[in-house]
Parts: sequence; C-alpha cells; structure tokens
Amino acid sequence: MLDQGDGVPTFYCFLVGDGGTGKTTFVKRHVTGDFEKKYVATLGVEVHPLVFHTNRGAIRFNVCDTAGQEKFGGLRDGYYIQGQCAIIMVDVTSRVTYKYVPNWHRDLV
Repeated sequence: MLDQGDGVPTFYCFLVGDGGTGKTTFVKRHVTGDFEKKYVATLGVEVHPLVFHTNRGAIRFNVCDTAGQEKFGGLRDGYYIQGQCAIIMVDVTSRVTYKYVPNWHRDLV
C-alpha cells in the first residue's frame, strides 16, 4: 500500500488478459463513463488512477492497463512487481480467451 501524501490508501492493480478482452474499455468506462466500441491495441502499460469511495473512506487504485498481445507486452513483467492485486480479464463471447487464464496467472505469481 502506498500513500501519495493525501491520506488515501493507494494500491497498484493490474488488468491482464488476451488482446480484445475489454481491459481498456473497463478503465475508460470508470474514468469517463463512456463505452468505447472501437478496438485499439494498448502499447506497453497505461496507468490510470481510480478513486472509489467506501463506507470506510476513499481508496485509490492505480489501474495498470496492460497490452494483451505478446508483441506489445515486453514491459509487463517489470511492472508486475509493483502490484498488490490483479484482475484477469476474459471475453465471455470467446472461449479461447479462457484457455490462457492459467498463463496469465502464472505470469503474475
């Protein structure tokens, strides 16, 4: 846990999964409220601070939106060491994305 000087507990959370599983859309939906229909591959890692207000106070997640494609994912492992949590994303309409969940889990731990 980090504290960025404002007293709000801060954690790094990684979104991982195959390309096209909705990692960037998930982040954009929380940041702007908009739903992005167009697919654009993420290059490397993009970090977005998301603050959630709970009955125990605010909590911040620096959500790291990672590249799903192998050709863009070379930086991922170096970032994972900073993380306290992760969400493995799948596309519920594409069974093949479930196939690689064990690989994503192995990369994280």
